[in-house]
Amino acid sequence: MTTNLDLTKTIVVKIGGSTLGQHDTTLEDLVALQKRAVPLVVVHGGGKAITQWLERQGIPSRFVAGLRVTDAESLEVVMAVLAGLVNKELVAAIAALGGRAIGISGLDGGLIEARVKDAALGFVGEVIGVRTGPLQAILANDYMAVVAPLGLDDEGHGPLNINADTVAGAIAAALPAQRLAFLTDVAGVGGQDGKVLPYLSSEQAASLMASGVISGGMIPKVEACLAAANCGVAGVIVDGRQPHALKGALKNEGMGTVVKGGAS
Repeated sequence: MTTNLDLTKTIVVKIGGSTLGQHDTTLEDLVALQKRAVPLVVVHGGGKAITQWLERQGIPSRFVAGLRVTDAESLEVVMAVLAGLVNKELVAAIAALGGRAIGISGLDGGLIEARVKDAALGFVGEVIGVRTGPLQAILANDYMAVVAPLGLDDEGHGPLNINADTVAGAIAAALPAQRLAFLTDVAGVGGQDGKVLPYLSSEQAASLMASGVISGGMIPKVEACLAAANCGVAGVIVDGRQPHALKGALKNEGMGTVVKGGAS
Protein backbone atom coordinates (compact mmCIF):
# COMPACT_ATOMS: atom_id res chain seq x y z
CA MET A 1 0.00 0.00 0.00
CA THR A 2 1.41 3.34 -1.02
CA THR A 3 1.58 6.00 1.69
CA ASN A 4 2.41 9.68 1.61
CA LEU A 5 6.01 9.36 2.76
CA ASP A 6 7.99 12.58 2.76
CA LEU A 7 10.97 11.53 0.63
CA THR A 8 12.89 14.65 1.71
CA LYS A 9 13.22 12.87 5.08
CA THR A 10 15.13 9.97 3.53
CA ILE A 11 18.14 8.68 5.41
CA VAL A 12 20.94 6.98 3.45
CA VAL A 13 22.94 4.49 5.51
CA LYS A 14 26.18 2.82 4.41
CA ILE A 15 26.93 -0.43 6.22
CA GLY A 16 29.88 -2.78 5.85
CA GLY A 17 30.62 -6.32 6.90
CA SER A 18 33.04 -5.15 9.59
CA THR A 19 30.17 -3.56 11.52
CA LEU A 20 27.69 -6.41 11.25
CA GLY A 21 28.71 -8.74 14.06
CA GLN A 22 26.80 -11.18 16.22
CA HIS A 23 25.60 -8.47 18.61
CA ASP A 24 25.06 -5.76 16.02
CA THR A 25 21.97 -3.59 16.38
CA THR A 26 22.11 -1.75 13.04
CA LEU A 27 19.39 -3.78 11.36
CA GLU A 28 17.20 -3.45 14.45
CA ASP A 29 17.66 0.32 14.29
CA LEU A 30 16.76 0.35 10.60
CA VAL A 31 13.55 -1.61 11.19
CA ALA A 32 12.63 0.65 14.11
CA LEU A 33 13.14 3.72 11.92
CA GLN A 34 11.05 2.19 9.14
CA LYS A 35 8.20 1.56 11.58
CA ARG A 36 8.31 5.28 12.32
CA ALA A 37 7.75 5.91 8.58
CA VAL A 38 11.32 7.09 7.94
CA PRO A 39 12.31 6.43 4.29
CA LEU A 40 15.57 4.48 4.19
CA VAL A 41 18.19 3.64 1.57
CA VAL A 42 20.84 1.17 2.71
CA VAL A 43 24.05 0.83 0.69
CA HIS A 44 26.26 -2.12 1.56
CA GLY A 45 29.76 -3.29 0.79
CA GLY A 46 31.01 -6.85 0.73
CA GLY A 47 34.77 -6.79 0.33
CA LYS A 48 35.52 -9.54 2.83
CA ALA A 49 32.97 -11.90 1.29
CA ILE A 50 34.27 -11.14 -2.22
CA THR A 51 37.82 -12.00 -1.17
CA GLN A 52 36.67 -15.27 0.39
CA TRP A 53 34.77 -16.31 -2.73
CA LEU A 54 37.64 -15.33 -5.02
CA GLU A 55 39.93 -17.53 -2.92
CA ARG A 56 37.51 -20.43 -3.33
CA GLN A 57 37.71 -19.95 -7.09
CA GLY A 58 41.51 -19.73 -6.99
CA ILE A 59 41.45 -16.11 -8.13
CA PRO A 60 43.97 -13.81 -6.38
CA SER A 61 42.85 -10.44 -5.01
CA ARG A 62 44.87 -7.39 -6.03
CA PHE A 63 44.46 -3.83 -4.81
CA VAL A 64 45.74 -0.50 -6.10
CA ALA A 65 45.37 2.53 -3.80
CA GLY A 66 42.82 0.60 -1.77
CA LEU A 67 40.64 -0.32 -4.75
CA ARG A 68 40.13 -3.90 -5.88
CA VAL A 69 41.49 -4.62 -9.35
CA THR A 70 38.52 -6.19 -11.12
CA ASP A 71 39.17 -8.16 -14.29
CA ALA A 72 36.46 -10.01 -16.24
CA GLU A 73 36.88 -13.20 -14.19
CA SER A 74 36.72 -11.52 -10.79
CA LEU A 75 33.84 -9.26 -11.92
CA GLU A 76 31.61 -12.34 -12.15
CA VAL A 77 32.35 -13.15 -8.51
CA VAL A 78 31.94 -9.51 -7.44
CA MET A 79 28.50 -9.31 -9.05
CA ALA A 80 27.37 -12.66 -7.64
CA VAL A 81 28.48 -11.80 -4.11
CA LEU A 82 27.31 -8.17 -3.98
CA ALA A 83 24.02 -8.32 -5.88
CA GLY A 84 23.29 -11.90 -4.85
CA LEU A 85 24.62 -13.31 -1.60
CA VAL A 86 25.25 -10.18 0.51
CA ASN A 87 22.28 -8.20 -0.77
CA LYS A 88 19.75 -10.98 -0.26
CA GLU A 89 21.15 -11.98 3.13
CA LEU A 90 20.54 -8.41 4.29
CA VAL A 91 17.02 -8.36 2.85
CA ALA A 92 16.24 -11.66 4.60
CA ALA A 93 17.69 -10.45 7.91
CA ILE A 94 15.63 -7.25 7.76
CA ALA A 95 12.50 -9.28 7.02
CA ALA A 96 13.23 -11.58 9.98
CA LEU A 97 13.18 -8.50 12.23
CA GLY A 98 9.81 -7.39 10.87
CA GLY A 99 11.08 -4.92 8.29
CA ARG A 100 10.18 -4.49 4.63
CA ALA A 101 13.05 -4.29 2.16
CA ILE A 102 13.69 -4.65 -1.55
CA GLY A 103 17.22 -5.45 -2.65
CA ILE A 104 18.56 -4.04 -5.89
CA SER A 105 21.92 -3.19 -7.40
CA GLY A 106 23.02 -0.01 -9.07
CA LEU A 107 22.41 -1.80 -12.37
CA ASP A 108 18.67 -2.15 -11.84
CA GLY A 109 16.67 0.54 -13.57
CA GLY A 110 19.96 2.18 -14.54
CA LEU A 111 20.18 3.48 -10.97
CA ILE A 112 23.93 4.17 -11.00
CA GLU A 113 25.50 5.59 -14.15
CA ALA A 114 29.25 5.11 -14.20
CA ARG A 115 32.40 5.12 -16.25
CA VAL A 116 35.70 3.27 -15.96
CA LYS A 117 37.75 4.97 -13.25
CA ASP A 118 41.21 3.80 -14.34
CA ALA A 119 42.06 1.25 -17.01
CA ALA A 120 44.66 -0.24 -14.67
CA LEU A 121 41.86 -1.20 -12.27
CA GLY A 122 39.81 -3.03 -14.88
CA PHE A 123 36.04 -3.00 -14.42
CA VAL A 124 36.06 -0.48 -11.57
CA GLY A 125 33.82 2.53 -11.97
CA GLU A 126 33.24 6.03 -10.74
CA VAL A 127 29.74 7.47 -10.46
CA ILE A 128 28.72 10.04 -13.05
CA GLY A 129 24.98 10.07 -12.38
CA VAL A 130 22.14 8.66 -10.31
CA ARG A 131 18.64 7.92 -11.61
CA THR A 132 16.57 8.22 -8.46
CA GLY A 133 13.33 6.85 -9.96
CA PRO A 134 13.86 3.23 -8.84
CA LEU A 135 14.57 4.36 -5.28
CA GLN A 136 11.59 6.70 -5.20
CA ALA A 137 9.32 3.87 -6.35
CA ILE A 138 10.58 1.56 -3.61
CA LEU A 139 10.38 4.19 -0.86
CA ALA A 140 6.94 5.43 -1.87
CA ASN A 141 5.60 1.91 -1.39
CA ASP A 142 6.82 1.61 2.21
CA TYR A 143 9.94 -0.48 1.57
CA MET A 144 13.52 0.35 2.37
CA ALA A 145 15.91 0.01 -0.54
CA VAL A 146 19.00 -2.16 -0.05
CA VAL A 147 21.54 -1.27 -2.74
CA ALA A 148 24.56 -3.24 -3.97
CA PRO A 149 27.32 -0.92 -5.27
CA LEU A 150 27.45 -1.75 -8.96
CA GLY A 151 27.01 0.63 -11.87
CA LEU A 152 26.27 0.55 -15.57
CA ASP A 153 29.04 1.86 -17.78
CA ASP A 154 27.85 4.70 -20.00
CA GLU A 155 30.28 3.66 -22.76
CA GLY A 156 28.96 0.14 -23.12
CA HIS A 157 31.62 -1.77 -21.20
CA GLY A 158 28.93 -3.42 -19.08
CA PRO A 159 28.69 -3.63 -15.27
CA LEU A 160 31.28 -1.91 -13.10
CA ASN A 161 32.36 -2.49 -9.51
CA ILE A 162 32.12 0.75 -7.50
CA ASN A 163 33.24 1.75 -4.02
CA ALA A 164 30.18 1.49 -1.76
CA ASP A 165 31.04 4.67 0.16
CA THR A 166 31.07 6.62 -3.09
CA VAL A 167 27.72 5.15 -4.13
CA ALA A 168 26.15 6.08 -0.79
CA GLY A 169 27.34 9.66 -1.08
CA ALA A 170 26.14 9.97 -4.68
CA ILE A 171 22.69 8.63 -3.81
CA ALA A 172 22.37 10.95 -0.80
CA ALA A 173 23.32 13.94 -2.94
CA ALA A 174 21.01 13.00 -5.81
CA LEU A 175 17.79 12.43 -3.85
CA PRO A 176 18.69 14.69 -1.93
CA ALA A 177 18.47 12.91 1.41
CA GLN A 178 18.03 14.44 4.83
CA ARG A 179 20.94 12.54 6.38
CA LEU A 180 23.84 10.32 5.34
CA ALA A 181 25.31 7.95 7.90
CA PHE A 182 28.41 5.79 7.57
CA LEU A 183 28.62 2.91 10.03
CA THR A 184 32.25 1.86 10.21
CA ASP A 185 34.67 0.12 12.57
CA VAL A 186 36.29 3.20 14.12
CA ALA A 187 34.87 5.83 16.48
CA GLY A 188 34.94 8.59 13.87
CA VAL A 189 37.47 10.77 12.04
CA GLY A 190 40.62 11.35 14.05
CA GLY A 191 42.47 14.68 14.08
CA GLN A 192 46.19 15.43 14.28
CA ASP A 193 46.21 14.36 17.95
CA GLY A 194 44.39 11.13 17.23
CA LYS A 195 41.24 12.22 19.07
CA VAL A 196 37.90 11.90 17.31
CA LEU A 197 36.72 15.17 15.79
CA PRO A 198 33.07 15.96 16.61
CA TYR A 199 32.88 18.10 13.46
CA LEU A 200 34.87 18.19 10.23
CA SER A 201 34.78 20.99 7.66
CA SER A 202 35.85 20.70 4.04
CA GLU A 203 38.95 22.79 4.79
CA GLN A 204 39.92 20.56 7.71
CA ALA A 205 39.28 17.45 5.61
CA ALA A 206 41.51 18.69 2.78
CA SER A 207 44.32 19.48 5.23
CA LEU A 208 44.05 16.14 7.06
CA MET A 209 43.99 14.18 3.80
CA ALA A 210 46.98 16.10 2.44
CA SER A 211 48.97 15.34 5.59
CA GLY A 212 47.98 11.67 5.57
CA VAL A 213 46.04 11.83 8.85
CA ILE A 214 42.90 10.86 6.96
CA SER A 215 43.96 7.88 4.87
CA GLY A 216 42.93 4.52 3.46
CA GLY A 217 39.27 3.61 3.65
CA MET A 218 38.36 6.78 5.52
CA ILE A 219 39.12 8.93 2.46
CA PRO A 220 36.12 7.83 0.33
CA LYS A 221 33.81 8.16 3.35
CA VAL A 222 34.89 11.73 4.02
CA GLU A 223 34.78 12.61 0.31
CA ALA A 224 31.28 11.13 0.03
CA CYS A 225 30.10 13.16 3.02
CA LEU A 226 31.54 16.33 1.54
CA ALA A 227 29.87 15.68 -1.83
CA ALA A 228 26.55 15.18 -0.05
CA ALA A 229 27.12 18.28 2.09
CA ASN A 230 27.43 20.33 -1.08
CA CYS A 231 23.82 19.32 -1.78
CA GLY A 232 22.65 20.22 1.71
CA VAL A 233 22.83 16.71 3.17
CA ALA A 234 24.24 16.35 6.69
CA GLY A 235 26.66 13.44 7.00
CA VAL A 236 28.02 11.52 9.98
CA ILE A 237 30.69 8.84 10.36
CA VAL A 238 30.13 6.66 13.43
CA ASP A 239 31.29 3.40 15.01
CA GLY A 240 28.67 0.90 13.90
CA ARG A 241 29.89 -1.68 16.41
CA GLN A 242 28.44 0.32 19.30
CA PRO A 243 24.91 -0.62 20.45
CA HIS A 244 22.29 1.44 18.62
CA ALA A 245 24.94 3.61 17.02
CA LEU A 246 22.65 4.53 14.14
CA LYS A 247 19.88 5.80 16.42
CA GLY A 248 22.38 7.76 18.47
CA ALA A 249 24.00 9.34 15.44
CA LEU A 250 20.69 10.43 14.00
CA LYS A 251 19.66 11.94 17.32
CA ASN A 252 22.85 14.04 17.38
CA GLU A 253 23.97 12.46 20.65
CA GLY A 254 27.61 13.39 20.10
CA MET A 255 28.61 10.11 18.49
CA GLY A 256 31.15 10.00 15.69
CA THR A 257 32.11 12.84 13.38
CA VAL A 258 29.63 15.15 11.67
CA VAL A 259 31.01 16.26 8.29
CA LYS A 260 30.04 19.76 7.19
CA GLY A 261 30.68 21.60 3.97
CA GLY A 262 32.45 24.96 3.89
CA ALA A 263 35.12 26.34 6.16
CA SER A 264 35.63 25.48 9.82
